[in-house]
Amino acid sequence: MRGDQGRVTIRGGVHTDLRHESAIKHVTGRADYCDDIPEPVGTLHAYLGLSTRAHAVIRALDLTAVRAAPGVVGVLTAKDIPGVNDVSPTGRHDEPIFATEKVEFWGQPMFAVIADTRDAARRAARLAQVDYEDLPHVLDPEAARQAGMEYVTPPLTLKRGAARDAMARAAHRIKGKFRIGGQDHMYLEGHIAFAIPGEDEDVTVHSSTQHPTEAQHMVAHVLGVPSNAVTINVRRMGGGFGGKETQMNLFCAVAAVAAKKWNRAVKIRPDRDDDMSATGKRHDFVVDYEVGFDDAGRIEAVAGDFAARCGFSSDLSGPVTDRALFHADNAYYYPNVLLSSHPLKTNTVSNTAFRGFGGPQGVIVAERIMEEIAYHRGVDSLEIRKRNFYGEKGRDVTPYHQTVEDNIAPQIVRELEESADYQARRKAVLDWNARGDTIRKGIALTPVKFGISFTATWYNQAGALLHVYSDGSIHLNHGGTEMGQGLNTKIAQVVADAFQVDFDRIKITRTTTEKVPNTSATAASSGSDLNGMAAQDAADQIKARLVAFAAERWQTEAGNVRFIANAVQIGEETIPFADFIRMAYMARVHLSAAGFYKTPKIHWDRDTGTGRPFYYYAYGAACSEVTVDTLTGEYRVERTDILHDVGRSLNPVIDKGQVEGAFIQGMGWLTTEELWWDDKGQLRTHAPSTYKIPLASDRPRVFNVELAAWSENRENTIKRSKAVGEPPFMLGISVFEALSHAVASVADYKTCPRLDAPATPERVLMAIERLRG
Repeated sequence: MRGDQGRVTIRGGVHTDLRHESAIKHVTGRADYCDDIPEPVGTLHAYLGLSTRAHAVIRALDLTAVRAAPGVVGVLTAKDIPGVNDVSPTGRHDEPIFATEKVEFWGQPMFAVIADTRDAARRAARLAQVDYEDLPHVLDPEAARQAGMEYVTPPLTLKRGAARDAMARAAHRIKGKFRIGGQDHMYLEGHIAFAIPGEDEDVTVHSSTQHPTEAQHMVAHVLGVPSNAVTINVRRMGGGFGGKETQMNLFCAVAAVAAKKWNRAVKIRPDRDDDMSATGKRHDFVVDYEVGFDDAGRIEAVAGDFAARCGFSSDLSGPVTDRALFHADNAYYYPNVLLSSHPLKTNTVSNTAFRGFGGPQGVIVAERIMEEIAYHRGVDSLEIRKRNFYGEKGRDVTPYHQTVEDNIAPQIVRELEESADYQARRKAVLDWNARGDTIRKGIALTPVKFGISFTATWYNQAGALLHVYSDGSIHLNHGGTEMGQGLNTKIAQVVADAFQVDFDRIKITRTTTEKVPNTSATAASSGSDLNGMAAQDAADQIKARLVAFAAERWQTEAGNVRFIANAVQIGEETIPFADFIRMAYMARVHLSAAGFYKTPKIHWDRDTGTGRPFYYYAYGAACSEVTVDTLTGEYRVERTDILHDVGRSLNPVIDKGQVEGAFIQGMGWLTTEELWWDDKGQLRTHAPSTYKIPLASDRPRVFNVELAAWSENRENTIKRSKAVGEPPFMLGISVFEALSHAVASVADYKTCPRLDAPATPERVLMAIERLRG
């Protein structure tokens, strides 16, 4: 194909639109997932036996009927685990595979049935007779604080300046409480693991996990073998969103233990109901906040206590609650600030990673504060946001003492305000509401500033393995996992660009711990940043050898060797890429390389609450308009305009899809997706029939999404791109704020409605009645 200047270019290089490499297989059903792997003869199936108490001593566990059930081969309990009965990802040893003396949440695994068929295992698991001695249980953060429940992990405090003194001096002060709901991942493909025993200590586990290395280590610990005996394979996942970062450890371990015990392949795949009951969710928070500000609505001090429902064990609650504090400023400068986390133990499933990783819960508190100030001062909330943006020196330091060096939030907001025609539309909304009709409208424009990097510094590394075969085809493997986000497509584009060959020449194989060791989770929006740079490093190593070979053979300078579209140019001679590679092979040039990358500049001291935990920030803004029926609380999203920053996009069409999907998922978190436990501690929203994710009909009637084409990452990321997975999730907050604006109209915008999240129609209606009362 030919580029803009008529020169020949490759197909599928970086910064170009390219269809997801598995798109056709996805829509035709030909994409292979873990459950599609052909089962060897004699494959067994496992199913978990779950507790039916939120907190209780196990007086007796009678499995006689279970073992006697048709098709049952055996039962696994804690005593059958050859290594350690623990899959805690943080090494706190607080997350047993199987409960022993007591259960600490409704749905906690106590045993696993191994049977000839999945149906037989599932039916048998229901036959256990358990004698419980009930203990008091605590289900939510407020109750946990009142009961004096322990922290599952040490809390964090971020502070700068003198928040209490500045608060006391402020002309205006507001205190409030904000309840922020959790969220289930609702991945299309549920949890699944398929273990195949090998000789000696070996076992291979095919799994739907975002973190193959952690699964490898966990299985090794549970089996009591070294990590080199365990191989974890991941071809693709049917969605993850953080829910398969640590939660898959349990399923991998159960399958592996059973496979080695009976020396037969074992698969475990829970029903959706049990999947939702036994695996963690987004943390819900109760946040007590206070803000002091001047007559213009400019913030002088902020204080906040972030209490989180963490569940019965630590899991990733430490870094999740940390990141909530990191993003409690969003795009705004707080001159004096004091923020504290409270990661509280509750008798619920242990909550875990979810897209945004605590960041959304922090960002929405910042937006609530802007909303509070706006209604107090009688000013458009967008104007209050602008007055409090990070700015020049003196207004550019975060609560964790990192200087914001790449602030483009004001420019993003300015451009969206104009392109979305915000001012005229806001006036039209105000005019409509002034009529006093039953139907009210609301509009809001909200920004996001999101830090990119793992706050656990050692996770910011990646590896890749690259082979160029003698026929010129290229085989690529890296440590990231594909869960539909297009990671493999982007990394292949990076390699295609490096060698200047068509995308079709490159094959990316399944992620496996056999090829790239010690990888980090595909999480924290870092998949392309880390693995793209590692693949680039591997390509550069091979290219350097090829250039040296060409310079020696053709007796020329290295600078005269150029990789051009599907060919190599050496001086005036042009050789097709495949022919050149054949020559290099015959000359015994090493055509394989292991690439590596570690993120520079980042550091974090948790004890002092200071450092540079983020390499850079990604920015975006959304403007949403809603219509609300004040008699029922029902609403719909009429229009959303988004302008989002992805730096120099590796693949604009995939990034745009990520922005659209993240917005809808974020909107769902704040509107329809409500988790509800009854007073006994049982999750009642445990299936799609009772837990409502957004439908296609819930999307904005008008949905305009654009990428900031002018943006380029100032840091040396892969091709100057920026992460895209998590930051646009928070753009859904614009819908929540627009709903609040519509509700506020019933009291002439004098009072902040203080909607709790999710803003279900019931909550919207109650807020309307409260303001009218």
